[in-house]
Amino acid sequence: MAETLTSTPTLTAKDFSTDQEVRWCPGCGDYSILAQVQKVMPTLGIPKENIVIVSGIGCSSRFPYYMNTYGMHSIHGRATAVASGLKASRPELSVWIVTGDGDGLSIGGNHTIHLLRRNFDVNILLFNNQIYGLTKGQYSPTSEASKVTKSTPMGSIDHPFNPLALAMGADATFVARTMDRDPKHLQTSLIRSHQHKGASFLEIYQNCNIFNDGAFEIFTEKGTKAQETLFLEQGQPLLFGANKEKGIKLDGFTPKVVNIGDGVSADDCWIHDEKDMYKAQILVRMFDDPKIEGHLPRPFGVFYETDRPCYEEEMARQLEEAKSKKPADLNKLLRGNEVWVIS
Repeated sequence: MAETLTSTPTLTAKDFSTDQEVRWCPGCGDYSILAQVQKVMPTLGIPKENIVIVSGIGCSSRFPYYMNTYGMHSIHGRATAVASGLKASRPELSVWIVTGDGDGLSIGGNHTIHLLRRNFDVNILLFNNQIYGLTKGQYSPTSEASKVTKSTPMGSIDHPFNPLALAMGADATFVARTMDRDPKHLQTSLIRSHQHKGASFLEIYQNCNIFNDGAFEIFTEKGTKAQETLFLEQGQPLLFGANKEKGIKLDGFTPKVVNIGDGVSADDCWIHDEKDMYKAQILVRMFDDPKIEGHLPRPFGVFYETDRPCYEEEMARQLEEAKSKKPADLNKLLRGNEVWVIS
């Protein structure tokens, strides 16, 4: 009897869209991020039923409604906790966490750092618009100092979080940055996040055109982008400018801008290595260190990637080991070794 072969249908971006009305403000950067995620998903070769989008609370957290996959709109700051439990129980699933600078770094900050250090094989997409958009314009953990908002009418006196520095400090195994208004770079970054085995942390600059319009304009507009952005490429020198006429050299541990051609060639510049944790620490600090002389561009791309065992795999290994041992004495386990006799 001839065997009947069934081919897997080719999916498109339309297969990942839903019948739900997309309810973001007209012009919001979330539309671009949604479009790029829907374009990338068919290229990953994962059945839709094996993809899960988990979100917390915020404008970005509407995401699960607009993705034709499994998903959960969870509670404020706890998307990471929900996703951790899901990945631990169903490690074969592709789990994506959609969060924002408020949801993921304020009320959910503690959950974020622990997910990163545990290294569950999940993908974190942190939409950073440097404002609380859903609650109508209060300052957020990433808002710049002196930011005037409804909750800081005299200007914020908080020092802002640097999301990528926070991720490096939590020993994240994949740290990257992209932006809503560079679709190709965003798509590439999403694919790299998926390819990484472990917790990937992707910060996405996202414009809130209602409450914080133009926060990242200098990095996205044609007239300034070339001079203000530095796109990281593995094994390539750090060059920027319209004609790659500028580069970055290290003076000790301090990055400095050099002009290519003034006795300096591209080969003399800092060569990017995603595996170099020490240089990644410098890269994530390039834009916010007032002690650095000269004007430095903002880096985008993969800052750091390393291999480390995933939490769910280590947990499964322990469970298998437990099966081969004698049943534990629960009373002895609860007593522990800290017992004494009173005579």
